[in-house]
Amino acid sequence: MERKGRFSQWLRRPRSGAGGDHDTGAGAGGVREDLLMAAAAAGFPLAPAAHPSGYGCSCDRIGCPTPGRHPVSFAWQTQATTDPDKVAQWLRADPQANFITATGIVHDVLDVPADAGRLALERLGAAEVEVGPVATSSGDLQQGRMLFFTATRGTPDDEDEWWPCELDCHPETMDEHPGLRWHCRGSYVLMPPAKLPGDGHVGWLLGPERPLPDPLTLLEALTDACARFVGEDHEHESAAWPIGR
Repeated sequence: MERKGRFSQWLRRPRSGAGGDHDTGAGAGGVREDLLMAAAAAGFPLAPAAHPSGYGCSCDRIGCPTPGRHPVSFAWQTQATTDPDKVAQWLRADPQANFITATGIVHDVLDVPADAGRLALERLGAAEVEVGPVATSSGDLQQGRMLFFTATRGTPDDEDEWWPCELDCHPETMDEHPGLRWHCRGSYVLMPPAKLPGDGHVGWLLGPERPLPDPLTLLEALTDACARFVGEDHEHESAAWPIGR
């Protein structure tokens, strides 16, 4: 209960500028660290990620196609941890770093266009279905997305019941998947608060202190909402937000 109360206080703190919690103004670094520590305390395994730098990415790759949206290390799956000391060490090494959370270990993420997510939230609320943590993305360079954090399916006894997210596409590139994506084993999303190129950012709508629901309790509402909005997006040839995130 204490963690939930503290997290609610952090969410109510005023934000300055378009970068939200990721701003570099006075005190912003402490708020961001608090939010990341709250996520780690809630059981979300974290690993450092790149961040936007100038017109590009903080990584060494020339012309990085997904600036600020990918892990720093190829070993991110084994690197991901909930150890607060390790997270603090990473933050000291690079105070501007984004962080990813590895899915398929403790939690999965159902990732949908923002319009579909808002419609699904209305329907789930009307049906009194408990929703867990929810994050949103926004920015001038990408369409908005909404991330629904759920309990993981883990490793079912029947391996035919699931497939790694990476079989669909890499986590940070979803150009062919503008609808719902199920981030499970082998995938990741950016952990709020995170900064994206331009004025983009990822932030919490509903915080990580909330219990993780069974993904199947949300799936029908999310797929129905996506069926409505994704068709409209294709008519206007809108670009999908590349999430790695």
